[in-house]
Amino acid sequence: MQRTLVLVKPDGVQRGLAGAILARLERRGLKLIGLKMMRINKDVAARHYAEHHGKPFYEGLIAFITSGPVVAMIWEGREAVSVVRSLMGATDPLKAAPGTIRGDLALDLGMNLIHGSDSAGRAETEIALFFQPSELHEYERTADRWIRE
Repeated sequence: MQRTLVLVKPDGVQRGLAGAILARLERRGLKLIGLKMMRINKDVAARHYAEHHGKPFYEGLIAFITSGPVVAMIWEGREAVSVVRSLMGATDPLKAAPGTIRGDLALDLGMNLIHGSDSAGRAETEIALFFQPSELHEYERTADRWIRE
């Protein structure tokens, strides 16, 4: 099974959408194995967005992600990265399809509610950045037999 990191960004927390976002991922059949509310400090934010360092929008990204609490989650499932990416919708909510999280709940590129890892390799890096191994929970979910063959 593949794992991926999902962050409900500060705008999603402030708007009271963390539960609705979590519910969409859960209803799809993904398994929640890690969850916490936290404030991202500037060091973690800089490591998380290192690929954007030097770009014109970098400082804004850091300021935004550190502006309030986030809800950090680890989800597990078959092709979890691509499943989450499709549920999130396009980065620009105005281009996101109806039925996606961003397409239904967001309007602004800078306030797009959610982050999800963009590849399996990146998911491993991000999970290690936000969670300790002891914070992940392995368990048998009885509903799995109704989700996967």
